[in-house]
Amino acid sequence: MKTRIKVILSVIICIIVIMMGIGLGSIYVPGSHIINIIAGKIFGLPLNPDVKEVSVSIVWNLRLPRTILAFLVGGALAVSGTVMQSVLKNPLASSYTLGVSSGASLGAAFVIVTGFSIPFLGPFTLPAVGLTFGLVTVFSAVKFASKMDKNLENNTIILVGMVFSLFVNAILTLLTSMAKEHLEQLTFWQMGSFALKDWSNALILLPIVLVGIIVIESYSKELDIMTFGEEQAFTMGVDVQKVKWILLGLSAALTGSAISFVGVIGFIDLIAPHVVRKIFGSSHKTVIPMSMLFGGAFMVLCDLTARTIISPSELPVGAITALVGAPFFAYIYFSKRKEL
Repeated sequence: MKTRIKVILSVIICIIVIMMGIGLGSIYVPGSHIINIIAGKIFGLPLNPDVKEVSVSIVWNLRLPRTILAFLVGGALAVSGTVMQSVLKNPLASSYTLGVSSGASLGAAFVIVTGFSIPFLGPFTLPAVGLTFGLVTVFSAVKFASKMDKNLENNTIILVGMVFSLFVNAILTLLTSMAKEHLEQLTFWQMGSFALKDWSNALILLPIVLVGIIVIESYSKELDIMTFGEEQAFTMGVDVQKVKWILLGLSAALTGSAISFVGVIGFIDLIAPHVVRKIFGSSHKTVIPMSMLFGGAFMVLCDLTARTIISPSELPVGAITALVGAPFFAYIYFSKRKEL
């Protein structure tokens, strides 16, 4: 099957999944009503007489912003994982390996426990601090790795990142144990959730994700060249260390931005790149945008499952992704071992 046909089919499936995320729930909203409501809100078109006011409120105020946010988070995590696996040449690499999630969790825990608030940010203090802590952790790990190894070898980056991640997690554990009154809130944040999210979250994350992915896409040629080896890439004119810094930083920023709004959600960045490469090949010009689509659609499905499987209660979406991702992780690990 030609790549163009695969892309078209992927876009169609993605749209269907998004419509499911908006329409399904305790109150079912048909697809025609969803389109009518969105057209009415954006273009001022009149609503059909059979569209109920409660459906308008559910779609526009609750499900649409939540679904868009889930899609953006999933897409950001998937693209981040794609870049990390390519740059570090490790099928199990991700931003979490370098400590983004542990750093963001520590920042979030600090805000939750202390009640710290930045006046001009208000309710967005937590995502801002979480993102900052996540990025500081990653850049500290990479900087330390560059001091240990001037060539910035991939194994050194991964090892140092894991050490930093374990250290930050230890601090987080101590903080959690000393603030037991916030234990439930801290635990829930670390499992991820899209509950109670509105348009403000989606609209802030949208430009961050779009700009990050567009910039990463501009480095698709360098990513393709680096897959042949760093020495080969250097002889072909690629400044390997500079490109590594930029791509690792962008990937960490995407992951940090995504999880700072909704909490820690794992395995999307591991699953999406492998599935997309199986379907579309290894060209990053195609793999990066398709990872965005696949990761976003998969996250929407996971969120839909999380909020409907035991309705009216809701599961943390991180638990759903882990149920799928953990066996997938084991499959990738053992299949790679058999190849050795």
